[in-house]
Amino acid sequence: MSVAEIAKAAGVFPNQVTYHFGSKDSLLVHAAFLGLLRDARRIERIGRQAPDAATFRRNIARAVLAMPSLPSVTRALAAGISKPELAPVVDQHLQLLFRQSERFVSRLIDSRGWRARRPLNVEARTFWSTALGAVLLVRAGAHGTVADLDLAGALTIHDEPDPV
Repeated sequence: MSVAEIAKAAGVFPNQVTYHFGSKDSLLVHAAFLGLLRDARRIERIGRQAPDAATFRRNIARAVLAMPSLPSVTRALAAGISKPELAPVVDQHLQLLFRQSERFVSRLIDSRGWRARRPLNVEARTFWSTALGAVLLVRAGAHGTVADLDLAGALTIHDEPDPV
């Protein structure tokens, strides 16, 4: 799809698209992450419904791996690798995703009395890195299924006391 076609569909001029986003590739990165951030908000609703931390971990992991935005985000990540000028755009959106997730988990564990066994910023980065890495591997041709990945195990959120 060309910038002209994108602009026409949006009801704007092509130079408005390139002025705001810089390039078609940058626009695609923005769009992919917007979809991911919206999906993440939907996932938060699933997380809030969990009666305990184990159910939270299991439900969040299952829902994240089924998010429709993940394939487009992995393409955005690949674009950030192959086109260094896109790396700051990718990083900006990843930082937003990490902060949004950290705030959500912080509010949830505070309200439920749950604990994380590592700092929440590390918790968010580790979880999303694992999820995105898994999708990248599958898209690159690695064999396996969702059952081969313990994404829930990447979360250290528990409602029982820390082991001594």
